[in-house]
Amino acid sequence: MNLHGKDIRIFAGSSNKELAGEIAQKIGLPLGAATVGKFSDGETMVNIGEPVRGSDVFIIQSTCHPVNDNTIELLIMTDALKRASAGRITAVMPYYGYARQDRKAKSRDPISAKLVANLITVAGADRVLTMDFHAPQLQGFFDIPVDHLMGYPIIARHFASRNDMNAGEMTVVAPDVGSVARCRRFAHRLNIPIAIIDKRRPKANVSEIMNIIGDVKGKKAILVDDIIDTAGTIVNAANALKEAGAAEIYATCTHAVLSGPAMERLEASPLKEVVVLNTIPVPAAKMTGKITVLSVGSIFAEAIERIYGDMSLSSLFTQQDE
Repeated sequence: MNLHGKDIRIFAGSSNKELAGEIAQKIGLPLGAATVGKFSDGETMVNIGEPVRGSDVFIIQSTCHPVNDNTIELLIMTDALKRASAGRITAVMPYYGYARQDRKAKSRDPISAKLVANLITVAGADRVLTMDFHAPQLQGFFDIPVDHLMGYPIIARHFASRNDMNAGEMTVVAPDVGSVARCRRFAHRLNIPIAIIDKRRPKANVSEIMNIIGDVKGKKAILVDDIIDTAGTIVNAANALKEAGAAEIYATCTHAVLSGPAMERLEASPLKEVVVLNTIPVPAAKMTGKITVLSVGSIFAEAIERIYGDMSLSSLFTQQDE
C-alpha cells in the first residue's frame, strides 16, 4: 500500500455536493469526474470517470438521509477507487450516520456504529475524516486512523462576533448531561458560565425536562448539542429555560438532521435562532427565518491539505481550541 499518493483527487457522493464543491474550491481543485446513480432495480451505480492510479483520493460523503443509500454509495465509491489502484483513500464524512447506535441499550440490540465502521474499512478506506461524533469513543470502533474535527469553535466565533450579545449577558446550556463536556469547551471559548438541564427520557425521541442546574434568569441562553433530530430535546429545554426566566433562547448544533416534526417544533418554540453547520445539507423547504447555517468548508479543506501533505492535524485541533 502506498503511504502517500502522487497527487490529490477529490470526489463527491450525492449527499452533500454543495459542501464538496466548496471544499474543492478552497483547495483549488475541481471535483473528480464520477457518475453516481441508480440502476432500474434500485441498486446503486458508480462510475469513476478519470484515472486515479497512485492518487491520494478523498471521498466527501455525509451518511445522512437517506442514510442507507448514502452509506452504500460511499462503500461502492470506495471499492471502485480501490480497484482502480488509488494510492490512499480517505472517507471524508462530515456527518457519520448510525453514530447513536454505539452500544447495546437493551438485550439483543445491534451495535450498528461498529458494523458501519467495519464496512468502511473492508470497502478499502485507509482513513476517516469526520466532525463531532455523537460519542468521541467511536474513534475506537475503526481499525484505521480517524481524524476527528470539532464544530463548536465555528459556532462560538459566530456568537463572539455579534454586536447584539456580550459575554456578561450570555450563558451556555447543556440540554442533557451527555452534552456537558461539549458545552464546557464552548463556554470556555467565550468565557461565559454554563448551566445544565437534567432530564429523563422515558422512550426513544421523547424527553421530559426535570430540573435546571445553574442561573439562567435574565440571560441569553445558548443551548449547545451535537445533533438536532426531531427537536424534542431542544424544544423541551427551550420551554424550560423560558419558564426559568431566560431573556432570549438560542440553540446550536453541528448536525441538523431535522427529521419528522422537527421544523414544526422549532417554529412553535420560544427559540429566537437555531445555528447549525452544513455537515448535512438543509433543504430550502426546511429553511426558516430561525435557522442560520454556517459552513465547515474551510476547516475540512485545511484538514484534507494537511492529510495529503503528511502534516500534523493536532496543530489544527490546537488552533480550534485557541
